[in-house]
Amino acid sequence: MKIPKPTEADKERFRSTAPDDPRVEVKPMFGNLGAFVNGNMFMGLFGPTTGVRLSDDDAEALRANGGTDDFGPEGRPMKAYVALPEDLSEAEARGWAERAFEYVAAMPPKEPKSRKKG
Repeated sequence: MKIPKPTEADKERFRSTAPDDPRVEVKPMFGNLGAFVNGNMFMGLFGPTTGVRLSDDDAEALRANGGTDDFGPEGRPMKAYVALPEDLSEAEARGWAERAFEYVAAMPPKEPKSRKKG
């Protein structure tokens, strides 16, 4: 499976869309980027596409406004994420990113995976 790579402009747009909160951690994932809060990803970049994890109601609202369920590898979309429409303004994208952040920040912190020694 070929994983699309984002351009530097895609990465910069992603970083500028992420909420300005000290709990946000943006880090690389498979050549792309993910934005996390409490160890849980709330926003991801896959090639040029940004996907957000939203409540059911917000996800439905985003789909009604052009969001799609095809975020992630071709044939294996990430079910909990909705792709932002490409024609969103920066302010609109930030609004959806903030909703995703608030939704995921309310979840329990993700426990780190223990590594087996041996």
